[in-house]
Formats: sequence, C-alpha cells, structure tokens
Amino acid sequence: MRRKNGMRRKNDWENFENLKQRGEWVEMLFMAAAAQHGYHVFKPWGDSLPYDVGVEHHGSFLRVQIKSSSARKGEGYLCRLRHGGHGERPYNPNDVDLFAAYILPVRAWYLIPTATVFRPTPKMNLRFYPNGLRNRGRHDRDHDYEPYREAWGLLARTSGDLSRTSKSR
Repeated sequence: MRRKNGMRRKNDWENFENLKQRGEWVEMLFMAAAAQHGYHVFKPWGDSLPYDVGVEHHGSFLRVQIKSSSARKGEGYLCRLRHGGHGERPYNPNDVDLFAAYILPVRAWYLIPTATVFRPTPKMNLRFYPNGLRNRGRHDRDHDYEPYREAWGLLARTSGDLSRTSKSR
C-alpha cells in the first residue's frame, strides 16, 4: 500500500491507512504461519465472534485472538488485550483459548494461553521483551512471556489443556 503522497513507509506495517487494516494483515500473517506449521486454520465470517481465527488440529478446535504491537514501553513493547484498537472492554476468558501477539518491529509471535493472562489476576496489557532487555523492577516472572515466543506447539493442545495452563509452568 502507498501513502497519500505515493511514498512507501520504511516498515511494512506502517503502510496501512488505519489499525483495522493493519490488524487484518496481521491475522493473515498468523493464518499463514499456523498453516506453515501444519495446522488447519479457519476464519469466521464477519466480526461478530469474540475471536479472530479458529485452529483445528486432530479434531481439537482452538479460538485464537490475534493482537499486534509496535508500541515501545520502556525497554519492551506494550500489547493491549482489549476489544478493538482503543477499546476498553476486556476479553472474556470463556470466549478465547489463546492470544497470538505479533511484535511488529522484531517480527516475533507470542502464543499465550488465555489462562496465563487471566489468572490469578486478569491483565489488560502485556509487556514483551523480545530483545532480551529487562526493565529493572518491573520485569519479573509475571511479566515473562519469552517461553511463549514462537510456541506453535500450543496450537496442538486442547482447549481444556490450555485452560489449565498457568504461570507456574
């Protein structure tokens, strides 16, 4: 895509007119990556379901909500777990099995079970440190999502398995 003045931006994710278009593009990136890892991917028709993509593996079906971020927050990147680009409504843990967060500047996927971000206390924002940087005083076990980086094997788990997943890995 080109900007109004006909110039392309430096980063591919900046070439969209709005966040909705960028989000749709990131959903396609996820679907292609999941298919490349051997999973069957389904895209629900419309925007009325509380998840973006379904993934089927050996008869198990997972509901995946896809997020992306390029927003720096200190030494990491901030990803908001809310409906819509600037929504304030949190996700219902009964509607989504897994969050797939794509950190645009480093092209890194984080596949995180919903139970991990809703237990013990629901989180509305996640911080990712894909460059190995640590924000002293804030980066602790509750903020460590590196074990979920490129964790494509989680898509082979069942919804029940993921719901029992917790930060006490």
